[in-house]
Order: sequence, then structure tokens, then C-alpha cells
Amino acid sequence: MYNIDEWKHIFKLDPAKEISEDMIDKICESGTDAIIVGGTDHVTLDDVLQLLSSIRRHTVPVILEISNIESVTPGFDYYFVPMVLNSQQKKWMIDVQHEAIREYGDIVNWQEMYAEGYCIMNEQSKVFQHTDCKLPTEGGDAIAYARMAEHLFRLPFFYLEYSGTYGDSALTEKISRELDNTKLIYGGGIESKEQAAEMSQYADIIVVGNVIYNNPKEALKTVKATK
Repeated sequence: MYNIDEWKHIFKLDPAKEISEDMIDKICESGTDAIIVGGTDHVTLDDVLQLLSSIRRHTVPVILEISNIESVTPGFDYYFVPMVLNSQQKKWMIDVQHEAIREYGDIVNWQEMYAEGYCIMNEQSKVFQHTDCKLPTEGGDAIAYARMAEHLFRLPFFYLEYSGTYGDSALTEKISRELDNTKLIYGGGIESKEQAAEMSQYADIIVVGNVIYNNPKEALKTVKATK
């Protein structure tokens, strides 16, 4: 398998969004460390399979970030399971995960499964509203979630998610100093190589998503900025 400890940059592709085969090829050959397939809503098995088949023409590692059971399929290198730490509903922390494991637990390769402790920071985003989150209004709130991820739950990843808007680099830096064994993933609003470079100073991994669809040339430039 791949050495996840060395990853710095991931592109995230939404199976519900249109993207050309040419752009998929450029993303896969860009030097990114991995590609996540995932989205908040309208994610179907057919769309996941179609995107997977296009990515699989290349050697880049590919991850399914599980958003619903119906779209889970074999064929990915890894499966990332979000646990939304600042959701106000237990459903998004443990219930949907329990449902998935009850369904697929007998056939899961546990070496391919990774839990992500999400902290969603943009109250205007679809994922914030979909998972009924409470906004961490002070930096200490987000830092407490990071400490929970590392010391209480011992999660492999803590995902600071600004979902469509560029986040607070000072807070990202503070959180990065709190984490030793849990890796910090930053996602949200990265639209330029300068922003990619800034967040890469603090996060172990940055995830670049929306800009792929809005400004693909700038998206491709974010890879070198992290290396």
C-alpha cells in the first residue's frame, strides 16, 4: 500500500459534479498524493463507479469518503469514514457509521479504513447544515475538538473543514501545534498556490476541491505549492 504519512496534497472530486475526462487525466498526473471521491449530497453509486473507472486509468491512490451506504463499492485503495465532532446529532458521530459496519463489517478490510474527526467551520455550507452542526465560536472550541480526536478517540485524522470558504490560518497553526499522532487535514476555499502554500505550513495535508471546477488551471498549481 501507499505511505500515507508522506502525503501533503489531495484533490477531492465530487461524483455529483461534471468534469471532463481530460481534466481528470490532468489531476491524476499532477503529482497530487491522492484523490478523494466524495460529496455531501446527490452522491450515487453509478456516479461513483464512473468517476472511479476514469481515475483507475492512472496510478494515483484513490479514496472513497463515505457519505452514504448506497454509494459504497469495492475498488478503492482506502475508505475514509467521517465522524462530525461538532454535529448536534449523535447520528453523524456514530449512528451512520454503525449502520455501515453492520452492513459491510464481514467483508471490510480494516487496513483500508480510516476515521476522520471532522470539525466543520462554515455555517453557510451544505455539509454544516446537512449534519446539523454547531459553530465553534471560539478558537478554544475547535482546539478542544482536535484534542478529543487525538487523545480521547485516537483518530488518525482531524479534518478542519471550512467547506467553500478560506479559513483562519492562525487557528490552523494553533491546532497543528496540538496534534502529534493525529494528522491535521485542512480543507476549504483554497483557490491559489499562495493559499495552498500558506495552509501547507500548518496542516499535514491540504484538500483542494471546488477550485477544480471553477478555475482548473489554478487548481493544478496548488500541487507544487505544497511540496
